[in-house]
Amino acid sequence: MTAAPRVPGRGRVVSGETLRFRYDGQDYTGRRGDTLASALLANGVHLVGTSIRYGRPRGIFGAGAEEPNALVQIEQPFGEPMLTATTIELYDGLIARGLRGRGRLSPDADPARYDATHAHCELLVVGAGPAGLLAALTGARAGVRVMLVDDQPAAGGALLGGAETLDDAPAAHWADRVVAELAAHPLVRVLPRTTALGYYDGLVLALEKRTDHLGACAPARMSRQRVWRIRARQVIVATGAHERPIAFADNDRPGIMLASAARGYLNRYGVLAGRRLAVFTTNDSAYAAAIDLADAGAQVAAVIDPRAAAPAAWVAQCQRRGIETRPGQVVIGTTGRSRITAAHVVGWADGKPSGRRDGIACDLLLVSGGWNPAVHLFSHAGGALRYAPAIGALVPSDPRPTVRAAGAANGVFTLDGCLRDGAAAAWAALSTLGRSGREATLPTAPAPGPEAAAQVLWSVPDPDDEAWGATAFVDLQRDATVADVLRAAGTGMRSVEHVKRYTTIGTAHDQGKTSGMLSTGVLAGFLGVDVAELGVTTFRPPYMPVAFAALAGRDRGQLFDPVRAGPLQAWHTARGAVLQDAGQWRRPRYYPRPGEDMTAATARECLAVRERVGLTDGSTLGKIAVHGPDAAALLDLMYTNLMSSLKVGCIRYGVMCGLDGVIIDDGTVARIAEYEYLLTTTTGGAAHVLDWMQEWSQTEWPHLRVSLTAVTEQWATFPLAGPRSRDVLAAVAPGLALSNGAFPHMTWRDAEVVGVPARLSRISFSGELAYEVSVASWHAQSVWEALLAAGEPFGITPYGLEATLVLRAEKGFPIIGQDSDATTTPHDLGLAWAVSDQKPDFIGRRSFARPDNRRPDRKGLVGLLPADPRVLLPEGAQLIATSVVPDPPVPMLGHVTSSYHSAALNRSFALALVRGGSERIGETLYAPVQDTVIPVTVTDRVLYDKENTRRDG
Repeated sequence: MTAAPRVPGRGRVVSGETLRFRYDGQDYTGRRGDTLASALLANGVHLVGTSIRYGRPRGIFGAGAEEPNALVQIEQPFGEPMLTATTIELYDGLIARGLRGRGRLSPDADPARYDATHAHCELLVVGAGPAGLLAALTGARAGVRVMLVDDQPAAGGALLGGAETLDDAPAAHWADRVVAELAAHPLVRVLPRTTALGYYDGLVLALEKRTDHLGACAPARMSRQRVWRIRARQVIVATGAHERPIAFADNDRPGIMLASAARGYLNRYGVLAGRRLAVFTTNDSAYAAAIDLADAGAQVAAVIDPRAAAPAAWVAQCQRRGIETRPGQVVIGTTGRSRITAAHVVGWADGKPSGRRDGIACDLLLVSGGWNPAVHLFSHAGGALRYAPAIGALVPSDPRPTVRAAGAANGVFTLDGCLRDGAAAAWAALSTLGRSGREATLPTAPAPGPEAAAQVLWSVPDPDDEAWGATAFVDLQRDATVADVLRAAGTGMRSVEHVKRYTTIGTAHDQGKTSGMLSTGVLAGFLGVDVAELGVTTFRPPYMPVAFAALAGRDRGQLFDPVRAGPLQAWHTARGAVLQDAGQWRRPRYYPRPGEDMTAATARECLAVRERVGLTDGSTLGKIAVHGPDAAALLDLMYTNLMSSLKVGCIRYGVMCGLDGVIIDDGTVARIAEYEYLLTTTTGGAAHVLDWMQEWSQTEWPHLRVSLTAVTEQWATFPLAGPRSRDVLAAVAPGLALSNGAFPHMTWRDAEVVGVPARLSRISFSGELAYEVSVASWHAQSVWEALLAAGEPFGITPYGLEATLVLRAEKGFPIIGQDSDATTTPHDLGLAWAVSDQKPDFIGRRSFARPDNRRPDRKGLVGLLPADPRVLLPEGAQLIATSVVPDPPVPMLGHVTSSYHSAALNRSFALALVRGGSERIGETLYAPVQDTVIPVTVTDRVLYDKENTRRDG
């Protein structure tokens, strides 16, 4: 490993500031402004890893987002995998190691902060190269709101890596002046270190790296990365172009690099990537790289160009520097172990290699097969692409109404052309916006010399080696070769999408930036078709890999899944309640007394409800208010049973199904007024039910005059259940008639409870005489405590969710999602009575007629009684027909859905979905549990008070 010295007078790195870093266990130094890749090259490190499939040595290949090889794992200050060394800004204390295509996630929690923000503008320019800068400047001077985003810390794009001049000064200086003017405009926002990841139907998603370059010195309370959601009336895509490699044997050795990358490392970072180099190019751009490196002290052995007539102006410049030019020749292969030592050159005529093979000694081979415009964002926006045979790439066909490409992204590769194209794109956007202004003055660029037509060359075969394609790499990251592409085509694949999936080309972190067009060209050559017929695979966001943490932003931990606290949360906690997750809520599971476990506490609470009176907090049950003249019509369509016939003051149980007839939720519907209803849902299903109803009302039945409002938090609801519940309610609501005749089951009444306006409902989820007391949430604690005080003479007991589940299971009431699965219909749960045959239509109705839904052996909900009443079946236990478990595959008849100890029954019991359902009542089935087989008797699912004698007190 020989260090490549910095070249005095070259680059934009800060020469006086030394940064220390460690890579693969070795300590190095770099400079402020370096990337990890440029710092490694400055220390003579080309080898950065081995390939994922074959373990071949790999070196730094590019200088930016297109890099396929230099994947690294950051170890300090925080572990992060799968980053490219070319996009990591160097900072003091960086510790990293090379990867073989796979990293590992840190076991530690990420201490960094991430956030997101929204922005609106009239003109968004993506890319701060020459075209993007002129476009943004034109918009700024026209007085429109402009945003300019660029993934680099400094503006300039390709100007940063070149040696061109504008206004007789280095072009990068002109870029600095433009940015300074833009920053002075009050309506302009410039976002460096910000990558536009994708275009989503009018929304551009961008990622700003705010403190990545600061390492451990990053401010603690400043977000590391920020996601920008930008809505712009006009978007100009000035994202530049990616240089394209050429496939030839052993084209993957360390020391083989894109020509623009080597030029960029010199002019931007002051680093010579090699001492003796050769250049293999099919176009004029790589000559500039050869000349710049030669002027910086490198020995340029030769420029190899397959074109018979090399560009005369560039050849003359090469001759003045003693650089040999070799027109009509190609590189056919290389030698070397951990780094290239020689390039093998032959003649090129009639599209074939010919003549004597010649070796050129070199430690760096620069390759340029042309340029692919970075049309990703334009394609995300739905922009059409066309194949430009002159450059061998896809270019934007026509601008979209709101999105247009400019500069190299539009297939314009000269500096003067990019400037003019950027200004023209801005004027077109301003015209669409109905705005005008003074033109941005174009800087004076050197007159471009005559250019020779580029030659489109995808691969170079080796006539002396039939297996050359096995080491001619198309996708360096995926280790995919020309041979892989030809093998895919040999199997009959003709679509680039199919070949992509067969070979995995373009599916790695770089998303095919250097391999996508190349693989298409190789495939087209083999099939003998035009490249335009094949195109390339679909460009999909994100343009660059993005961390899940950045996308999550602040939605992590408690903010990702917030814990919702009911109005009595503090009361429950202070009384020692054990809490349980229920959706996003924390509900009391049971209230243990000293010396009680959950089983004992639950049994005590259940007996209190069965024998005296209990009070539980049901405030978390979902509640949705439905208003409007067509409210009844909507509910008839959403529920399986008829709701429009419900009278004001009455309540009806209802079931909702999906299109497949499977139950998605259940609850009650109370008719409050002619055009007003109040629905209840399960605690965890409230958001889904509201979303489900909104979707149908807005997309399928927008003509219905109805509105839906979530009111879960507005009402605190307390079920009061047990034989003495009427006595307790009479004590706190003396003005309310509570007889069965005056206040029958499944009705509601408005009344005052201890002077507080309340809505009382005769609903029972336990089978006992029960009422639900609902008051505004801010009165929750005072009413709750008043109910407990009034119930003391009757032995009132607070009970939790566990007792609620036992009580309902004793009555055979199912819990949707626990006693049902993704195949369960109302009929399977014994709820056929809740499916109306009077309505012409409702969601799921047609599915009930499907033969599969009418099979007599469908799984139905039944009760189970273990032969040993002390045995508690585990929920999820499978059921079989024999007392001995047969050899696999074991025929399963069903599974246990709910299982409890019952104080009222003085035994254990369970509910289960069993094939054949009620037809098996009385049969003995068996539940294999670990090393035992437990016999159980199938019973009706209603195990307590089957005649409902207790419901009315």
